[in-house]
Amino acid sequence: MTTRIPHLRWGIAALLFFSTVINYVDRQTLSVLAPVLTKELGISDIEYSNILTAFLAAYTVMYVGSGFLVDRWGARLALSVFIVWWSLANMSHALAVGVWSLGALRFLLGLGESGNFMAAFRVVSEWYPARERALVHGLIQGGAAIGAIITPPVVTWINAHYGWRPAFAITGALGFVWVTLWLLLYHSPARHPRITDSERALVLAETVPAAKAGDVSWRQLARYPQMWGLMAARFLSDPVWWFYLFWLPKYLVEQRGFTMIEMGMLAWIPYLAADLGALCGGWLSGRFVARGTPVLSSRLRVMLPCAVIMPVSLAIHHAPSRAVTIGLICVVTFAHMAWKTNQNTLTNDLFPKHLIGATSGLLAFGTGLGGTLFVWMTGHVVQRFGYGAIFVIMGLLHPVSYLITRKFVRQLLAA
Repeated sequence: MTTRIPHLRWGIAALLFFSTVINYVDRQTLSVLAPVLTKELGISDIEYSNILTAFLAAYTVMYVGSGFLVDRWGARLALSVFIVWWSLANMSHALAVGVWSLGALRFLLGLGESGNFMAAFRVVSEWYPARERALVHGLIQGGAAIGAIITPPVVTWINAHYGWRPAFAITGALGFVWVTLWLLLYHSPARHPRITDSERALVLAETVPAAKAGDVSWRQLARYPQMWGLMAARFLSDPVWWFYLFWLPKYLVEQRGFTMIEMGMLAWIPYLAADLGALCGGWLSGRFVARGTPVLSSRLRVMLPCAVIMPVSLAIHHAPSRAVTIGLICVVTFAHMAWKTNQNTLTNDLFPKHLIGATSGLLAFGTGLGGTLFVWMTGHVVQRFGYGAIFVIMGLLHPVSYLITRKFVRQLLAA
C-alpha cells in the first residue's frame, strides 16, 4: 500500500524553493567571478553588459516558449527538462575563452532558466488555495534570494582554492541531484498517489480543468486588459533586481574598494535582506486576505510602502562608508522583493488557472524586454558616466510602476 504524505503540498513548495536556489546559484556564479574573469579575459564593462544581455535575451524569449511548454507538457516533465538544460549550460561556462564563447554559453543558460518560474506558476495554481499563494510565491522568491546569498561566499571560496573554471562545473552539477527528487515526488494533485484525501479535496476545491496548450491563443490572452497593465508595471520594476544580481559584486569590488574575499564575505547580506522581504511580503498580504481584505487590495497594501521606500537608492552611490552602502542596499533589496512577491502573485489572482502558464510567459516576455534593455544600458552608462546615474534611475522606477498597478487594479475592482 502506498504511504500517504501529510501536507504534501508543502513538500512540493520546498522543492520549488530549492529549484530556485539552484537557478540563482547557476546564474549568479558569473556575477561573483566577474571581477576576476573579466580581468583575465580582457572584458570591458560594455562587453560584460553584452554578455549579460545575451543571457537575458534568451531568458526573455523563452519566458513565452517555456510557458507554452509547461501548458503542453505539464509541470513535472517541463521543469525536469529545464533544469537539466541549464545545469549543462552552466557547467559548460568552464570552457569559455573570450567574449563570444562566454556570451554564447550565457545565451544557452538563459534558454533554460526562465522555465523554472513558468513551471512554478503552474504548480502554484494547481496546488494552493488563494490564501496560500502569496506565501508560496514568497518561498519561491526567497529561494532566489537564498541562492544569491550562498553564491558569493561559496563561489569565492571555490575560486580561491581551485580557480573560476571549476566553480562553474561544481555549481552546475547541483541540478542533477534536484531533478531526481522532483521526479520521485511530484505529480499533479488529481493523480498523485501519495496525497491524503483531505488535502486532495482542499487543493481541488479551487482548481479548474486545464486547457490543452493548443487551446490557448495569443488573441485570447490579449483580450485581458489587466495583462497589459501588469506588463507595463513589471517592465519598469523588474530591472532593479537584475542590476543587484549581475552588477553588485562588480560594483563593490571596483567602486567601493572591496577585495574579492571581502566581497564574498559581505555581498550575501543584501540578498538575505531580499529573502526576508520576499517572505514578509507574502506573509503580510496573506494575513490581510485571511482577515477579509479583498485579495487585490491586500496586494496593493503591501506594494505601496515598498514603492515609497525604493527612492533610497538615490543615496547609495554617495554613502559615506562601505557599511552604510551595504545597509542602504539591504533596505532597497528588502523592499523590492516584498514588492515582487505580491506583484508576481497578481498573475495568479487576475487570470484563469488554465491560462496561467501561457499568460505568465507572455507577461514575462514583455517585462523581460525591460530587464534586457536596462542591463544593456547599464554597461554603457557605467563606462561613460559611472554608477551614480544608474542608482538614480532605479530609485524612480517602483513609484511609477505602483501608479500603473493601482490604476488597472482599481478598474477591475470597480468593474
